[in-house]
Amino acid sequence: MTLHLIAAVARNRAIGLDNRLLYWLPNDLKRFKQLTTGHTIIMGRCTYDSLPHGALPHRRNIVLTRSMKAIEGCDCYASLEEALNHCTEEEEVFVIGGASVYRQAMDRADVLNLTEIDDLPEEADAFFPPYDDWEEVWRENHPTDERHKQAYAFVDYVRRKAE
Repeated sequence: MTLHLIAAVARNRAIGLDNRLLYWLPNDLKRFKQLTTGHTIIMGRCTYDSLPHGALPHRRNIVLTRSMKAIEGCDCYASLEEALNHCTEEEEVFVIGGASVYRQAMDRADVLNLTEIDDLPEEADAFFPPYDDWEEVWRENHPTDERHKQAYAFVDYVRRKAE
């Protein structure tokens, strides 16, 4: 299994406020869909609750929830460990939030698929874990335009190999 963490992060690693994304970047949403479609996504219950139409189509949706109430279109598990134990070796698995799930998954992740936004938000209450010790392997920079108020870059990282 390859475990990805996928997120849009501001310069201070901010990712959200009041269970909402900080930025509206159509190309980031397009990239998210492109990377995750056909694969497994894992999210916390609050992230699931923030989705406008429930489970995301054309993906295996896994929700981490302590209540273990059934959620239509989703597999539910009480912990990240349990969820990962129900994934196969062949699966590409993407953790899509929130902050606490990213923190739990960081030590197990193989790849970070980030959209780095060239901005510092005035307010944020959710942050992505530090990733200074990861190695950048690909970057695509994008300036502001009529649909994107902030400059941003799509950046992929892999865990830096011990020397």
